[in-house]
Amino acid sequence: MAKKKDEKTNVMRILEQKKIAYTPHFYEESEGPEGTSEYGVHIAKALGQDPARAFKTLVARGASKNYIVFEVPVAENLDLKKAAKAAGEKSVELLHVAEINAVTGYIRGGCSPVGMKKQFLTVFHETAKDFSTIFISGGKIGAQVEVEPDALLQLTKGKTGDIIV
Repeated sequence: MAKKKDEKTNVMRILEQKKIAYTPHFYEESEGPEGTSEYGVHIAKALGQDPARAFKTLVARGASKNYIVFEVPVAENLDLKKAAKAAGEKSVELLHVAEINAVTGYIRGGCSPVGMKKQFLTVFHETAKDFSTIFISGGKIGAQVEVEPDALLQLTKGKTGDIIV
Protein backbone atom coordinates (compact mmCIF):
# COMPACT_ATOMS: atom_id res chain seq x y z
CA MET A 1 0.00 0.00 0.00
CA ALA A 2 1.42 3.38 -0.97
CA LYS A 3 2.04 5.93 1.72
CA LYS A 4 -0.04 9.06 1.39
CA LYS A 5 1.76 12.38 1.45
CA ASP A 6 -0.97 13.83 3.66
CA GLU A 7 -0.70 11.02 6.22
CA LYS A 8 0.36 12.93 9.35
CA THR A 9 1.99 11.31 12.33
CA ASN A 10 2.08 12.60 15.90
CA VAL A 11 5.68 13.67 15.30
CA MET A 12 4.53 15.86 12.40
CA ARG A 13 1.67 17.30 14.45
CA ILE A 14 4.06 18.18 17.30
CA LEU A 15 6.51 19.84 14.91
CA GLU A 16 3.66 21.87 13.41
CA GLN A 17 2.34 22.81 16.86
CA LYS A 18 5.81 24.04 17.84
CA LYS A 19 6.11 25.87 14.50
CA ILE A 20 9.18 23.87 13.47
CA ALA A 21 9.66 23.50 9.74
CA TYR A 22 10.01 19.94 8.48
CA THR A 23 9.76 17.96 5.29
CA PRO A 24 7.97 14.60 5.47
CA HIS A 25 9.36 11.61 3.62
CA PHE A 26 7.46 8.36 3.18
CA TYR A 27 8.67 4.95 2.12
CA GLU A 28 7.27 1.51 1.66
CA GLU A 29 8.29 -1.07 4.17
CA SER A 30 10.70 -3.15 2.20
CA GLU A 31 12.62 -6.32 2.41
CA GLY A 32 15.96 -5.65 3.92
CA PRO A 33 18.18 -6.45 6.83
CA GLU A 34 15.65 -5.09 9.38
CA GLY A 35 16.96 -4.51 12.86
CA THR A 36 20.50 -3.87 11.65
CA SER A 37 22.49 -0.81 10.68
CA GLU A 38 22.23 -1.99 7.08
CA TYR A 39 18.45 -1.56 7.17
CA GLY A 40 18.74 2.15 8.00
CA VAL A 41 21.31 2.59 5.26
CA HIS A 42 19.02 0.67 2.88
CA ILE A 43 16.10 3.04 3.64
CA ALA A 44 18.28 6.17 3.38
CA LYS A 45 19.64 5.13 0.01
CA ALA A 46 16.16 4.15 -1.24
CA LEU A 47 15.03 7.71 -0.40
CA GLY A 48 18.11 9.24 -2.03
CA GLN A 49 19.46 10.41 1.34
CA ASP A 50 23.03 10.53 2.57
CA PRO A 51 23.13 7.89 5.35
CA ALA A 52 25.33 10.25 7.39
CA ARG A 53 22.30 12.60 7.64
CA ALA A 54 19.81 9.85 8.57
CA PHE A 55 19.65 9.20 12.31
CA LYS A 56 18.25 6.21 14.18
CA THR A 57 16.79 6.43 17.66
CA LEU A 58 18.17 4.16 20.35
CA VAL A 59 16.85 4.11 23.90
CA ALA A 60 18.96 3.04 26.85
CA ARG A 61 18.72 2.77 30.62
CA GLY A 62 21.49 4.29 32.68
CA ALA A 63 22.97 2.94 35.91
CA SER A 64 20.73 5.52 37.65
CA LYS A 65 17.70 3.73 36.09
CA ASN A 66 16.93 6.86 34.06
CA TYR A 67 16.15 6.45 30.37
CA ILE A 68 18.29 8.17 27.76
CA VAL A 69 17.59 8.63 24.05
CA PHE A 70 20.50 8.49 21.62
CA GLU A 71 20.36 9.69 18.01
CA VAL A 72 23.03 7.98 15.91
CA PRO A 73 23.72 8.02 12.15
CA VAL A 74 22.11 4.87 10.68
CA ALA A 75 25.40 3.39 9.47
CA GLU A 76 27.03 3.76 12.89
CA ASN A 77 26.87 1.89 16.19
CA LEU A 78 26.45 3.35 19.64
CA ASP A 79 29.52 3.11 21.87
CA LEU A 80 28.04 2.34 25.29
CA LYS A 81 31.01 3.75 27.22
CA LYS A 82 31.02 7.02 25.26
CA ALA A 83 27.22 7.17 25.50
CA ALA A 84 27.34 6.74 29.27
CA LYS A 85 29.91 9.52 29.59
CA ALA A 86 27.85 11.86 27.36
CA ALA A 87 24.74 11.13 29.47
CA GLY A 88 26.53 11.59 32.79
CA GLU A 89 25.96 7.94 33.72
CA LYS A 90 28.35 5.27 35.06
CA SER A 91 27.02 2.90 32.41
CA VAL A 92 24.14 2.47 29.96
CA GLU A 93 22.46 -0.54 28.40
CA LEU A 94 20.12 -0.56 25.44
CA LEU A 95 16.50 -1.38 26.17
CA HIS A 96 15.24 -4.76 25.14
CA VAL A 97 12.90 -4.56 22.14
CA ALA A 98 9.99 -5.68 24.33
CA GLU A 99 10.42 -2.59 26.55
CA ILE A 100 10.50 0.05 23.81
CA ASN A 101 6.75 0.54 23.44
CA ALA A 102 6.05 0.71 27.17
CA VAL A 103 8.79 3.31 27.72
CA THR A 104 8.45 5.45 24.58
CA GLY A 105 5.00 4.81 23.14
CA TYR A 106 6.65 3.84 19.85
CA ILE A 107 7.40 0.51 18.23
CA ARG A 108 10.79 -0.69 17.07
CA GLY A 109 11.58 0.82 13.70
CA GLY A 110 9.28 3.80 14.30
CA CYS A 111 10.84 5.30 17.42
CA SER A 112 11.41 9.06 17.28
CA PRO A 113 12.99 11.46 19.78
CA VAL A 114 9.93 13.69 19.26
CA GLY A 115 6.69 12.82 21.03
CA MET A 116 7.75 10.09 23.44
CA LYS A 117 5.53 9.43 26.45
CA LYS A 118 7.97 11.43 28.60
CA GLN A 119 10.81 13.80 27.86
CA PHE A 120 14.08 11.94 28.36
CA LEU A 121 17.64 13.19 28.14
CA THR A 122 18.41 13.11 24.41
CA VAL A 123 21.95 12.98 23.01
CA PHE A 124 22.58 13.41 19.28
CA HIS A 125 25.85 12.30 17.75
CA GLU A 126 27.93 15.41 17.26
CA THR A 127 27.82 15.11 13.45
CA ALA A 128 24.14 16.13 13.51
CA LYS A 129 25.28 19.75 13.71
CA ASP A 130 27.39 19.33 10.54
CA PHE A 131 24.26 19.38 8.36
CA SER A 132 21.61 21.98 7.63
CA THR A 133 18.96 19.27 8.02
CA ILE A 134 18.90 15.68 9.26
CA PHE A 135 16.39 12.85 8.91
CA ILE A 136 14.76 11.17 11.91
CA SER A 137 11.87 8.78 12.27
CA GLY A 138 8.47 10.30 11.69
CA GLY A 139 7.09 8.20 14.54
CA LYS A 140 6.03 5.14 12.59
CA ILE A 141 7.56 2.69 10.18
CA GLY A 142 7.37 4.18 6.69
CA ALA A 143 7.69 7.83 7.74
CA GLN A 144 10.64 10.14 8.26
CA VAL A 145 10.93 13.87 8.82
CA GLU A 146 13.73 16.14 7.69
CA VAL A 147 14.40 18.84 10.28
CA GLU A 148 17.09 21.35 11.21
CA PRO A 149 19.24 19.81 13.95
CA ASP A 150 19.22 22.98 16.07
CA ALA A 151 15.41 22.93 16.10
CA LEU A 152 15.46 19.28 17.22
CA LEU A 153 18.02 19.98 19.92
CA GLN A 154 15.89 22.81 21.24
CA LEU A 155 12.64 20.81 21.09
CA THR A 156 14.09 17.72 22.78
CA LYS A 157 16.23 19.79 25.14
CA GLY A 158 19.00 17.65 23.70
CA LYS A 159 22.72 17.90 23.45
CA THR A 160 25.43 16.51 21.22
CA GLY A 161 28.37 14.27 21.97
CA ASP A 162 30.82 11.71 20.63
CA ILE A 163 28.71 8.58 21.13
CA ILE A 164 29.63 6.21 18.30
CA VAL A 165 32.20 3.43 17.98
